[in-house]
Order: sequence, then structure tokens, then C-alpha cells
Amino acid sequence: MTEQGASASELRKLKKSRYLRINIFFFLVFLLFVALIVRLGVVQIVQGEEFSKEVSRTESDYASLPAPRGKMYDRYNRVVVDNVSVPAITYTVDKTTKTSDKIDVAKKLSQYLTYDINFLKEELKERDIRDYWLAANPKEAKELLKEKELELKPSETYKLQVDRVPNSEVKKIEASSEELELAYLYKRFSSGYQYEPQVVKSKNVQNDELASNLTDEEVAVVSEHLEELPGVDVITDWGREYPYDSLQTIFGGLTSPEQGILQSREDYYTARGYSRNERVGKSYIEYQYEDYLNPRKAKIEYTSDKSGGIVSKNVVDEGQRGYDLKLSFDMELQMKVEEIVEAELRKASGGHPLMDRAFAVIMDPINGDVLSMVGKQLDPKNRSGEMLDYTYGAFATQYEAGSTVKGATVLAGYQDGMPLGQTYNDTKLLFKGSKPKGSYKNLGMMNDLSALKLSSNVYMFRVAMRIADINYVPNGSIYASSEDFQKLRNYFAQFGLGVPTGIDLPQESAGLISDPDQPGKLLDIAIGQFDTYTPLQLAQYVSVIANGGYRVQPRIVTSIHTPVESNELGPIAINKETAILNKVNNSSEEIKRVQQGFRLVVTSGTASRYIKSDSAGKTGTSQTNYYGPKRDYWGKQTNNLNYVGYYPYENPEIAFSVVVPWASNDKDAINKNIANQIIEAYKDLQKKYMTTTEIGGTNSADKKEEE
Repeated sequence: MTEQGASASELRKLKKSRYLRINIFFFLVFLLFVALIVRLGVVQIVQGEEFSKEVSRTESDYASLPAPRGKMYDRYNRVVVDNVSVPAITYTVDKTTKTSDKIDVAKKLSQYLTYDINFLKEELKERDIRDYWLAANPKEAKELLKEKELELKPSETYKLQVDRVPNSEVKKIEASSEELELAYLYKRFSSGYQYEPQVVKSKNVQNDELASNLTDEEVAVVSEHLEELPGVDVITDWGREYPYDSLQTIFGGLTSPEQGILQSREDYYTARGYSRNERVGKSYIEYQYEDYLNPRKAKIEYTSDKSGGIVSKNVVDEGQRGYDLKLSFDMELQMKVEEIVEAELRKASGGHPLMDRAFAVIMDPINGDVLSMVGKQLDPKNRSGEMLDYTYGAFATQYEAGSTVKGATVLAGYQDGMPLGQTYNDTKLLFKGSKPKGSYKNLGMMNDLSALKLSSNVYMFRVAMRIADINYVPNGSIYASSEDFQKLRNYFAQFGLGVPTGIDLPQESAGLISDPDQPGKLLDIAIGQFDTYTPLQLAQYVSVIANGGYRVQPRIVTSIHTPVESNELGPIAINKETAILNKVNNSSEEIKRVQQGFRLVVTSGTASRYIKSDSAGKTGTSQTNYYGPKRDYWGKQTNNLNYVGYYPYENPEIAFSVVVPWASNDKDAINKNIANQIIEAYKDLQKKYMTTTEIGGTNSADKKEEE
């Protein structure tokens, strides 16, 4: 083969190899296109819907808006605590909100809202001001950190920044009302969670000095500029309205939106789904029955896209008012008793410079309903000015009860074996090393009835010594052990003296049981001159005598009702039955014996000049050292003027106590005057109710029969 022939053959082989490689390349490209087409088909046909959902994916978050709390009604279905709608300005943070956004909106919103400077200083702590400065000055805030500190966790670096905010900057903000407003707004903007509207200002319907007050002009101007205030809204909030100018302290107050939940019970509220800025009951009935009065809040669904922007806002639950409460109070009787106590206290206080308060408690001795509870106090800065409401003092403060407790002493003697009709000679008792102990005069031979009628101290001393097995020897020593004191106090506790009454209100006092420093104090307990009791305890105690020996738990709420749209009580959800705490260890004959003694007090005894009604009762004057608000007079000897009683004598309908502390002498009849007028007021109202067609939409005669 020639050289030329060989070259041609190699050339043909080379071309053939090239074509083969090209074909392989195109084939590979073809396979790649086929794979791509198959993959696109899988994506579009098999997974297309899934990826389409991912692209258009949205998330839902929920927030709550205020709803009205449950109402309160008195025993005759009169509304005593109602709701009133009020406007509020809120700010809501979403997932896209940045710190700079809050600052920008705060600066714009501050142009339309004004806050009292004292309110701002009260609400803002130094930490709040430091937080605001860091948010408003991000560049300067970053410069507070060293380079190596930038690698720390954000929580650690922020703590360092807070500590390093210059004090001069803090003082500069504190000196500027404009800066304080911005700091407060930023605090409110940052006080909750995402999609949780934060109230930045609302109308103050409760005249709460710790709350701001939104004006109608502010509502209007903010509403006009909502488009330039992202996150800001005007909503309806709810406050309380009181148709009667009475018992507002006992109804209790609500926290302001700025205060939110009580920090002392934060775990309690958060476990029940409360938001941080939610208004809650902060005292007495509102506090005690928070679980029922709290409404089911309106719920809003916020729908946001993948980037966090809000796509839509939809109300998914309009919410519902909280449960309504039916209270034991008779508001007409309550207001009448308030007038009586206030008038008598003003009249008597002129002759008693330390007398500044008076109390009266009326309850049903059978079922424990508190019909009226009154506490009035002269303003210490202006005794002739408006009288202060001191109703809570009826169960939260305690005083020496004096001879009103002698019924319990006699019944304790019976329990210890003393026979009915036991007699003792009322002459002064003489003990070694102490002053004679006696009654206001030597009363001669006394039995149990005459001792109650004429209020013999010596008789009660003898009963106490009998209980403690003390053998009286004139001019001899007296010895009483701690067990003797406890024995007498245990007898008294059966009647509710020195123990909690169990009333459904917080902060009840159990009275004050002091450690005796000498044995003779045992005798003083027997006449109400040592241990102290609340006016409510005295009302419970005399109820035991009135009802035949049963200690009934006082109650403020008698039933809880499902809310309805009309201004009426709905169906009963919970009926609070009468609770009998204990029966005293006395026979019915012994109880009737003390009842007779109490009746004699009114017909021919120490109250006969003042109380003419078909009632029974016991007067009580206690000599006591003053321990009121005027500290310069502490230790000065004064007198507590008290009275306990019930009406009518047969089949009692009411039992009551009257306590007037710190009279200059024991000659004033304020306690008996109040007691007499209480009975007359009750009688007059019962006559009115029997002839009035409707009371709060319910026939009063029928209502009384139902109860």
C-alpha cells in the first residue's frame, strides 16, 4: 500500500470517529433534554399544586379585643354595676414591624395625643427610658459595645447597652415632656405580643388617677390620620358605670389598660389566657369573682403572607359578656343606712374630737345575705367636708366590742355546765395588786337574765372564772393559764368571734387575738374589753343568737347568671346555697334564755330609752386606748360605743351590728340611735316593697317569697 493510500484510509477513520463522537454528544444532549422535560412534567403535573400552595402560602394569627364584663344586680334585680363603651387608641405589632417603625409611628402619633406629665412620670421607670433611647438612637447604641462584644448573644449585648446608656441622656429625656411621651408610646407599643392590640390611651370613666384620659378631640384627629399611622387603630373598650352612688369600693375597681393584669397574679392570669394589657378586677367583688365576670373576648384573625405582611383581618368571634352576679344588697336600704350613719356621725363628732368613723352591718340571720354594709369616715384633713366611704372597714378593721359579747359569755358558761338561772352577787371584785373590777355600780344579786338586761360586768367575770376553775378569794391572787384563755376563746369562736366569717370578699380580718400579759385579761375578754372583732363578726355573732344557734356564712353574691341581651338577669348558672359553718354547743332552751335577756335589754334594760321596736339586742361600751390616725393621741383613753340586735324578736328577719369607735365618753347614744333608725328604715322599706308593683322589673312580694 502506498503512502497516499494509507493517509486516505486514516482520514476516513478519523471522520468516522468524529461523527461517532458528535452523535454521542447529541444523544447525551437529547437525554438531558428528555430528563429536563420529564422533570418539568413531574414538577408541573405531579407537584405543581403543592408548589403553587407554597408560593401562595399564608399564615393565620389571632388577637383578642375587649368585651364587656358581667353586670351586677342587687337582691331586687336592680342594676348596680353596668358597662359603658368607651373609645381607645391601640397599636398592633405584626411580623414585619421593626423597632424603627415603632419610633416613626410614635413620633407621628405624639402629635395628636397629649399626656399629663405626672402620669408619664408615674408610668415610666428608668429602664423604660433607657429602652426608648436605645431604640431611638441605633447608631449610638451600637457604639456602646466593644468590637469583641459584638460576637455575644443579642440578649447579652442588649443588657450591656442598657447599662451603658449615658445618665445624661436619661436625664435629658426626663426633663422633656415631648421625649417622655415618645418613651411612653414606645413602651406601650412594645408591651405585648404580635397581633395583640396594645391600648395606648383610652377614656377614663372610673376617674382613676393612675390612668390617662382620652378626649373626643383626640379620637377624631387620630381617626382622620389612621392611614399615616400603620398599626394604630381606634377600638371600643369597656368601662364600668354605677347607677347608684353607693358601695363602689365594695364592688371593686378595674385596672386601667396601662396597668393591665396584676403583677402579683401574673401566673394566674397567663394560665387562663389573659393578655398582658387586659383589664382585670383589682379589688373586692371584681377581684373575688374575676373568673365569672371576665368576658369571652372578641377574636380577630389576621392573615399574613409568606413575607409577614397582613393580607386580611376578619372577626371570627364577637365575644360575650361575662357572667352576671346577683348580690345580696338591698340598694335602697343601703343608701338609707348610709344616710343614717353619716348624719349621726356628723352630729356626734363635734363633742368627740377623736371619733372619726362609724359602721353598720345588716344581714339575714337565716341565709347569711348581707343586706347592707356601711362604713363612714370623716376626712382627717377636713372633718366638716365630704365624708369618706370606709365600707371595707366593716370586715377589714377590728375594735373592742364591749358588752355586746356578753351573750356569748353566758352561752359559754352554759356549755361549761353553768345552770340556767345561775345567780351571782354583783359587787366589786378585789384582787391583789390590781384595781377593783366591777360594774358601773353595785347591781346586787344578778341572774343570767338580769345580768344581760343591766349589763353586769361582775356576773361575766364570775362566768369566766367558773370556766377557768378560778376560786375567787377577796384580795387574793388570780391565776389563768394559756389553756384557760384558749378555752374561753374557743367558746367565742363558735359564734364567729375571733375567726374569719367566711364572707366572699378578699382581705377579711379575723380580728385581733392578743397575747395576755396578765391573768386578769381573761375577765376582760368576757366583757369585750381585750380581744377585738370586726363589725361583720359582731353581725354574724348576733345572727347565731337570732336564728337559734347556727353560725351562717355571710354572702355577698347569691347567684351567678348566664348573660342575656336584655337588661335582665339570665338563667342561673350557679346558685350559691346558704352555708352553715357550725352549730353552737348549746340547747335550744339555753339559746332562748339569752334571747329573753336580749329582749329585756330593749324593753326595760340599757337600750329601753332609745329602741321601742319589737326587737332584741345588746348594748356595749368598751373603754379602750386610742389607736387611730392621730398618732399624737395614741394611748389616750376613749370609748367604743357599740350595739348588736335583731328584728323582729319572733322569727327575726335581720340581724345587725353598730360600731362607733373612740368616743370621748360613754354618755353619747349614737350607737343606739343608729340601731333604732336602722330597724325603722327596714320596716318602712318592707311596707313599701309590699305595696310597690315592681322593683327592678320583678314583683317585690313574689321576689321576697322566692328568696
